[in-house]
Amino acid sequence: MDFQAKYNTKIPAVKRLMREAQELKEPTEDYSAHPLDDNLFEWHFTVRGSPSTEFEDGLYHGRIILPNQYPMKPPNIILLTPNGRFETNKKICLSISGHHPETWQPSWSIRTALLALIAFMPTPSKGTIGSLDYTPDERRALARRSLKWECSQCGLISSLLGKRPNDITKDESQLIKSVIFKGEDQTSSANNVGKEVVTTKEKSKTVESAPDYSTSSSNSTNLQQDCPADLPTEMGTPPGFYLGDKTFNILVAGIVLAISLLIYRRLFLL
Repeated sequence: MDFQAKYNTKIPAVKRLMREAQELKEPTEDYSAHPLDDNLFEWHFTVRGSPSTEFEDGLYHGRIILPNQYPMKPPNIILLTPNGRFETNKKICLSISGHHPETWQPSWSIRTALLALIAFMPTPSKGTIGSLDYTPDERRALARRSLKWECSQCGLISSLLGKRPNDITKDESQLIKSVIFKGEDQTSSANNVGKEVVTTKEKSKTVESAPDYSTSSSNSTNLQQDCPADLPTEMGTPPGFYLGDKTFNILVAGIVLAISLLIYRRLFLL
């Protein structure tokens, strides 16, 4: 597909993706990735499972959905091949994916995301979004079956990897480790927050009988719409005037004094 004829190459996202497509044109023994023929912003990829893990003999195929703001915003990663670690056809929650734009860095790339995904698969799920806790034996069985898995658009995935060695640099190796570390930190922090909430609830049983006025965002919006701020606070008091308002009291006192002076002038000075 001639993307130059279809897309404006002056757009940063288009320029960046065309460059990455050229860099990833030749597949390695561990990963391959390419944009769809009719859509530069959707890629398909295949990765090989990490050695010495339950994913070692497996091949895993998926989609990468890239935002128009790429590389300023992260891609969404979706696995299509059953693997026992991530749910299929669901966006994966990683610090390199769209679930965590706050940890994404524009210097990262599709290649970075694939390398991090390979290294991340053997890590504990810890209840993150889209994660699965299959046993090692179940994952090994899925890994063996994956060799015969076919994509409706790409064909047999076992034919998509090449023989070129995966040349990971030292900087990339450190970067992948930092990506994984951030992902685990975020998951751990989320779990700790959940534990603190439970502990707080257990320690606050004395207030459980009180009415719960917490509502969803939609209910809160409706409540605010039903209670406009310009309603009078006391029956018969005009909006914007309050009996306890010092300014209003001073104004009333001034009017009373002016009237008193006029009466005094008419009675005694004329």
